[in-house]
Amino acid sequence: MSSIQTTEQLGDALRAARKQLGLTQPQLALAAGVGVRFIVDLEAGKPTLRLENVMRVIDALGGTLQLIGLPSSAPENHPEGNPHGT
Repeated sequence: MSSIQTTEQLGDALRAARKQLGLTQPQLALAAGVGVRFIVDLEAGKPTLRLENVMRVIDALGGTLQLIGLPSSAPENHPEGNPHGT
């Protein structure tokens, strides 16, 4: 598992995963339902990409996103109708 703290590190990790799977950028874009330009920008570490599409790429690569070191937030701990507790 990789520790990722920058958008550049995320881009590098996703590029490595894509290459390990033998996929081209256009093939990954098609599998994730995003444009090739999005894949290019993601792998370059562009910091302003849409999170929903980043998650689609991670899913298309067979990965999952895990947050480690953050407080657990089970849904049953939130007041009804407001996930932020305010």
